[in-house]
Amino acid sequence: MSLGLETLHLRKSYDNNEVLQDCSFPVSESGIHVLTGPNGCGKSTFLRICSLLEEPDSGEVRYFSGANVVEKDLALRRRISLVLPRVGPFNTTVFSNISYGLAIRGIKGKEAAERTLKALEFVGLGHKRGQRALALSSGETQRLGIARALAIQPEILFLDEPTASVDRKNTDIIEEIIIGMKQAGRPMVIMTTHDQRQAEKLADTLFVLRDGRLFQG
Repeated sequence: MSLGLETLHLRKSYDNNEVLQDCSFPVSESGIHVLTGPNGCGKSTFLRICSLLEEPDSGEVRYFSGANVVEKDLALRRRISLVLPRVGPFNTTVFSNISYGLAIRGIKGKEAAERTLKALEFVGLGHKRGQRALALSSGETQRLGIARALAIQPEILFLDEPTASVDRKNTDIIEEIIIGMKQAGRPMVIMTTHDQRQAEKLADTLFVLRDGRLFQG
């Protein structure tokens, strides 16, 4: 059964500045769920907390499958993935960048190769599989990061400002990649963007973070 996610009354402060105030966020349906708001409003903090990379000061992040709450252990962490705005490629080939995450999960050989090539084709980088990853453009590098996440087949994919500092051509490509995930039925996408046009284009469910509080758009 697929994962669902809810946050309950999250609060988070840095240096006595309360970034998140009593944020509750229920998501159980597949599709694209977009969190928007101006730069610096706390969107990235919220996403890091949801993806279990950071702890809230108070409140709870809860994953569930059907009526059952899922334990926040390594098995759960391998069912979700987060792509940050600036992907750090390894100094190796594009293909090896994708297959590395599979190898550390014990997936090798034919299955790893098939997953890697499928992910690269999905993001339009199949023809660059033998190229050094460090030679990719910033937009291609962001697509590489998405492919790296997709290869491990997460049930929930978090995308933090996936088109930040990306040219218009690659922005259009990345938006189509995200729409393609929805059409494929998996993974559920939870993403942040400060681009209102992009939010309205992509969102099945739209949330707005303003003054530390979360509102459904």
